[in-house]
Amino acid sequence: MTTPDPDLTALAAAVPPGVREVCRVLVAAGHEAVTVGGAVRDAMLGRDPGDWDIATSAHPPEVQALFSHTIPTGLQHGTVTVVIGKGKAREAIEVTTYRGEGAYVDGRRPTSVVFGVPLVEDLARRDLVVNAIAYDPVAGVLHDPFDGRGDVVAKRLRAVGDPAARFTEDGLRIVRAIRFAATLEFALDLETEAAIPSALGSLAKVSRERVKVELDKLLGAPRPGPALEIARRTGVLAQELPEAVTGDDAAWRQRVAWIDALPADAVLRATALLGGVDGAAADACWRRLKGANDERDRLVRLIKAAWTGMCPDAELRRVLAAAGRARGQDLVTLWRARPAVDVADAAGTILDRGDPLAAGDLAITGGDLMKELGIPPSREIGRLIEKCLEAVLDDPSANTRARLLDLARS
Repeated sequence: MTTPDPDLTALAAAVPPGVREVCRVLVAAGHEAVTVGGAVRDAMLGRDPGDWDIATSAHPPEVQALFSHTIPTGLQHGTVTVVIGKGKAREAIEVTTYRGEGAYVDGRRPTSVVFGVPLVEDLARRDLVVNAIAYDPVAGVLHDPFDGRGDVVAKRLRAVGDPAARFTEDGLRIVRAIRFAATLEFALDLETEAAIPSALGSLAKVSRERVKVELDKLLGAPRPGPALEIARRTGVLAQELPEAVTGDDAAWRQRVAWIDALPADAVLRATALLGGVDGAAADACWRRLKGANDERDRLVRLIKAAWTGMCPDAELRRVLAAAGRARGQDLVTLWRARPAVDVADAAGTILDRGDPLAAGDLAITGGDLMKELGIPPSREIGRLIEKCLEAVLDDPSANTRARLLDLARS
């Protein structure tokens, strides 16, 4: 299906001038050149397309010969980055030769690529129909052999061709499909979803870092719940994040409602997703997924405190102290969104009031204790500071120099 389309005005207007110019140069030299993939899809949806990629019938040496500044980004895969413009107008645009692919034997990458195939074959190797649309900005023509535009209109996600084959070839396509269900807020086609369980072996071969990237994008979607439900019922969640599948259906529904009510923060939502596991399990989970150290520390601190219920202020101050003041507002956000939990207002009051929560908040220092009590530097100073902190966690009004020195003397 290759047709001029009078309704593509918005898509045409969305193509950046630099992308249009690169396509114009390629076409003028006798080659085909089209924009492909997510940018075309997003422009059709009225979203910000982000990066634009170009596919062309030209081979990499031909692309390099046509432009004065190119970078051999991935010649083995047919990709050349074309740099045009100067200064603030400088743009780097990826141009990839139409290619077919050999067999997949590792569940991740083809054993070979073949250049010189027609555009329809290049589109046929892509994961989802909505990502297999091409637009020629020079001729104003949409190339849509699998009716991706129909899927965009229907808000539907289908695999290109046989879904079982697509997922078995590359296991990353499984989590990408589920992630797109969240970020695009599209429904996953039933036949496409049904092919996931039998392809989980291919997903197991995908690096944990790549899985983590997809999980972060899913959790950053406006409403992750429906996509998480797909991951749960297809077995993806049990394989990739088994810590999240504890509890019965009612507990799961509560967690999903909590996740959807939280702001689009992957760590906050992961705290709810993990469903009450202890800190050690959360730490092991994020290490397995290769999460950043600061992100993992934040998650573990929140996990340890997130299931706190209404309690006396002294106990709540200890919970906030263990999490750290920097994580206090995170906890308030978590508690405010959690169904049937009313601790958020009390915690917010404690934070707004500035109640002391750490040794650095005390009205005295270790140096004060050494000077006033004549004690040399020692573990005893640390023990006395801990005792003073315990006292002000019980009663913030005790946080005065005089009262804390009296306590230390006693």
